[in-house]
This record gives sequence, C-alpha cells and structure tokens, in this order.
Amino acid sequence: MTNHEHHHHGSVEYRFCPRCGGKLELRALKALEPERLVCQKCAFIFYLDPKVVAGTLFSLDGGVVLLRRGIEPALGKWSFPGGYVDRGESVQEAAVRETKEEAHLDVRLRSLLGIYSYPRSPNVVVVYAAEVMGGELRAGDEADEAKAFQVSEIPWEELAFMSTTDALRDYVKLYHTPAR
Repeated sequence: MTNHEHHHHGSVEYRFCPRCGGKLELRALKALEPERLVCQKCAFIFYLDPKVVAGTLFSLDGGVVLLRRGIEPALGKWSFPGGYVDRGESVQEAAVRETKEEAHLDVRLRSLLGIYSYPRSPNVVVVYAAEVMGGELRAGDEADEAKAFQVSEIPWEELAFMSTTDALRDYVKLYHTPAR
C-alpha cells in the first residue's frame, strides 16, 4: 500500500454468499482475470467492484485548498475535499456535496482534472478542477483543519494518498504555472 492509499473495500474478507448463505471460495473463472469469489452451493459470483471517489481541487485567495484529515486512513495528513460516490448519485454531484460537507464551500465544477487508480487499491478517484461560488472555508467533521496553501507552501511530504499527490501535481501544472 503505497503512500497510505485507501484500502477500505479491498481488505474485507467475505465468507458467505449474499444470495443463499453458502460458503464462498476463490476460483479462476477466466484465464486473464483475477480469481473471483464463487458460492460453493449456488455458484453465485460475488464481484468485488471498485469504489468511486469524487473530489475537487480549487484556489481560494491565491492558494490551493487542502484539508488535514481528522479520520483514518491517513489521519493528520493533507488531502483535497472528496469522498465516496453514493449509489444513484452522479460523480459530479458527489464532488460538489463532499466539498460542501468537508470545506463548507459551494463550488462549481470547471473541468475534469483527472482519474486516478492504482494497482491493489479498490478506489477509482475522479478529481475536478472547481471554482468557489460561496461559503466560508472551515473544516468539516472529518477534518481537523482547512487551509489555502500558496504553491510554494504545499506540504508535499504530508499528503494523504498517492492520488492526492498526483492530482495536486496536475492541478498546479495546469492552473498555477508562473506567468512568463
């Protein structure tokens, strides 16, 4: 697990079939695919699908907004506002909702910044470049601190996840390149 990458749904061990209660076992079903959990009784295939995370990166007072995490994983590390997309919710709606919940800011999405995924991580992280439309920056209930960092002050060694680092690098490159 590199750089504290999320592992919420990848480490859960399922033992019983959600359909009939039979015992699940790992089986290779197709040559080039990973092993799947299959019920020994009813042959139900229990797919462990990835989780989608939505987040935003944006500037406030000339700085990039980051939050110091108040929860695990990566407690005390810095990340952009973001969280899991709920079933039935669009990725865009989740990005806006999570930013409101975590930073108390209303944002408008400008463009897709990037999609970040890593081997052995169950998360697919979708990050948007956003623009602040209202609200007042303060930490939500999952963060200990909210702060707008000048690019030269970004705490690169204290970032929460590989996706935080990669998305922040992309954001800085696209939106904070010094004028020539």
